Amino acid sequence: MKNTILICGYGPGISHAVARRFGKAGHPVALIARNVERLAKAEAELTAEGIKVQAFSADLSDVKAIQHVVKGVREILGPIGILHWNVFLDIEGDLLSTSPTELSKSFDLRVAGYIAAVQESQEDLAVSKGTVLVTSGVMALDHPQINAFAVNYAALAISVAAQRKATHILAHTLAPREIHVGEVVVNGFVEGTPGGIGKSDTVAPADIAEQFWELHAARQVHSVMVGGAVPVSETGFYG
Repeated sequence: MKNTILICGYGPGISHAVARRFGKAGHPVALIARNVERLAKAEAELTAEGIKVQAFSADLSDVKAIQHVVKGVREILGPIGILHWNVFLDIEGDLLSTSPTELSKSFDLRVAGYIAAVQESQEDLAVSKGTVLVTSGVMALDHPQINAFAVNYAALAISVAAQRKATHILAHTLAPREIHVGEVVVNGFVEGTPGGIGKSDTVAPADIAEQFWELHAARQVHSVMVGGAVPVSETGFYG
């Protein structure tokens, strides 16, 4: 039996597509989010498709909650072979109007919670020579056009940039334990989500999920970009 994929920050877009892609490949799926109704709907839908899935409600900004839920996943679904971090806080506002509290919340989710989940899962990941997969966004890149666009999304831009730095450091940190780290940088709005409504530069969740699968299966590249909303050139990070 294949090891469990732990999806942190479940939503109806990217993470649902990831759950379906990996679940169809035989991986038991653990979904974590705060929205109980959304989790129940996803669990029912994926179960109907023949996927072994279990939903867990937890606040992923709370390190102790993360530690507790990861243990629960392991007890119910078995060892964690893949960790997918797909968590973010949707905050708008520039650096002069966004409160320090909101900035801290965004950072706690994108970085502190992320690292806590990796720490709690690392022994399972090492045994299975597993994978850490992270959803990133184009605002993580340092480019004049992107920085200008990010003015009104300051908390999101800063936290996703910090998350990306953490991911690249983790790629080197976990390599000796044969744990592969990969991120997909989404360059555009996600199709079928509230942010993608009325937008032309959208990316299909299934296409993003397929990139995550290739990162997991090939274990060569650490970073790939999907979409072309912002005309920037970004090469893959190979380690």
